[in-house]
Amino acid sequence: MKSWTGRVDGTSPEHLRWHQAVAPYEPGVDPGACVFVGFASDEGVRRNKGRPGAADGPDALRRALSPMALPAPVRAFDAGTIAVTDQRLEDGQRRIGDTVTALLDAGAFPIVLGGGHEVAFGTYLGLAGAECASGAIIGILNLDAHFDLRSDQVPSSGTPFRQILESGADVRYAVLGISQPANTTILFDTADRFGVRYLLDDDCTAERAETFVADFLADIDLLYLTIDLDVLPAAVAPGVSAPAAFGVALPIVQAVCDQVAASGKLVVADVAELNPGLDIDNRTARTAARLLHRLVTRRVFQK
Repeated sequence: MKSWTGRVDGTSPEHLRWHQAVAPYEPGVDPGACVFVGFASDEGVRRNKGRPGAADGPDALRRALSPMALPAPVRAFDAGTIAVTDQRLEDGQRRIGDTVTALLDAGAFPIVLGGGHEVAFGTYLGLAGAECASGAIIGILNLDAHFDLRSDQVPSSGTPFRQILESGADVRYAVLGISQPANTTILFDTADRFGVRYLLDDDCTAERAETFVADFLADIDLLYLTIDLDVLPAAVAPGVSAPAAFGVALPIVQAVCDQVAASGKLVVADVAELNPGLDIDNRTARTAARLLHRLVTRRVFQK
């Protein structure tokens, strides 16, 4: 718990910050709580020929979230970090999947702190294996500049959603923030072949983003939200493997988080591609922490 530290103004509810609310997770301690779990990996980014460093993302996210003030007490726990070592990405994805399944079956709301976007396949495995997913239509909403539908033979941060869609499960996939210059024509063709819904970054006005998400939510039972921080403009999120030249404005991304948090369908989320070594003044980490803060508090207090 060394990453959960910060200023203490008092211990009463009106003084609380995140680091005062988060406790070590033990199975069965508090059904319904938010549980953070780290996925320290940049093996997928390395395989995808990106800039490594995302393995340091989980602790950077914890440090950035720690001092933020809570509007009211929340039930929050930390289940530690699963680290990918010796380039054994597939093993790490299975382990994070098993952890997410156990948390969901215990009634928790898991938030996975990445790590490269290879985390997405592991998070999905966790949801697909959970009791709540039996017979349900799973929707994956990806906030991302990239489709991550590559056909590479070796799994990487560029392949997770193709792996999911090729698994044969009843899964719907939508991407908000797609950058045309960052995706080849073959990737757009692949998206069309799999029936992927997408909204280009050029088209991400507040109104169109809200409608896009609402239409997607209407067709699914359970939602998995995955946020690749390169969906944001480079000035807002410089600390990622592939900074966006254009991106989606932060207020719109935050509004999407509000929308899905209030939907009643959000069951698991993750954040990917934070690379602290490339960050400027912790700008990306703080932005990501703000989105996590918003997601959890809106989900809790709008129920």
